[in-house]
Amino acid sequence: MANASAPTSGGWALRPTGTDARFRGLAAVSRRTAWLAGTEGTVLRTRDGGATWRNVSPPGADGLEFRDVEAFDGRRAVVLAIGEGEASRIFRTEDGGSTWTESFRNTDPRAFYDCMAFFDTRHGLAVSDPVDGKYRVLATGDGGRNWRVLPSAGMPAAQPGEASFAASGQCLVTARSSAQGRSGGGRDVWLATGGAATARVLHSADRGRTWTATATPLPAGDPARGVFGLAFRDRAHGLAVGGDYRPGEPSPEAAAVTGDAGATWRTASAPPPAYRSGVAWLPYSRRAALAVGPTGTDLTTDGGRTWRTLDTGSYDTVSCTPDLACWAAGEHGRAAIRRG
Repeated sequence: MANASAPTSGGWALRPTGTDARFRGLAAVSRRTAWLAGTEGTVLRTRDGGATWRNVSPPGADGLEFRDVEAFDGRRAVVLAIGEGEASRIFRTEDGGSTWTESFRNTDPRAFYDCMAFFDTRHGLAVSDPVDGKYRVLATGDGGRNWRVLPSAGMPAAQPGEASFAASGQCLVTARSSAQGRSGGGRDVWLATGGAATARVLHSADRGRTWTATATPLPAGDPARGVFGLAFRDRAHGLAVGGDYRPGEPSPEAAAVTGDAGATWRTASAPPPAYRSGVAWLPYSRRAALAVGPTGTDLTTDGGRTWRTLDTGSYDTVSCTPDLACWAAGEHGRAAIRRG
């Protein structure tokens, strides 16, 4: 798929994909290489900064909804399809998407998998909405080739109606997945929740075996409200974004910040003006980050305390790379890149 780029405001340069899929899954490897995962079983990959995109969708995946992709480089990636029962599946490729292996298919009709995150190229987790009153967590120790359900004894009870949002591939994150490997492997992972009386962030410091839950000030009390995206630049400093995803509904206090690994969260004094689903720290920055949503992109330069809108284009997810680039993706096949 060859496409010419088109500039937009706010520093984004559109990289047309030649498809109308909605891309909520994004894995930015570098300023030249990125993966997209979206509706109708669509997976795309670029190796030239978005000038061209290759359709590398798994065969027979047309009916699946891909919402997360985690890539280790231009050849190795893992994608997650969401949905009830067998609609939740995980696929893995080692050859840039030329061939795929289905490594997990959910057989429990009560489970609905939302997000994945990796600590390094071998160890990762995937999370399902609560089953029997607790979030269910899958683990892999071989790069996504095999998955096993972790014991639930260390998982706090879910609130009534609590779930996670498969909106940006960022409801489950590690410092590695937030910063594309700049923090090493680590053992910390965070889970964003919503839909219940309180919007929470759950934290595990032992790769998903035990968890603690902390309330956040983000909008809650409705199935459409909660924390939608997380980003951690190291094991202590993190950002949370969300709000109410319904168009036209207000989302006050739609961003929060933590400096203690998620033990406490503080509301941004000047949050984004509306619901945001994705968030990413700028490369090598201790203070700058981007948040995206259907109504725009916002920038913070003070570690998440205040945000200002840069662009009003629609994006669902955002990811930055070690070589000083950020990518965003969303509805109607939208993909874009910022450099510098």
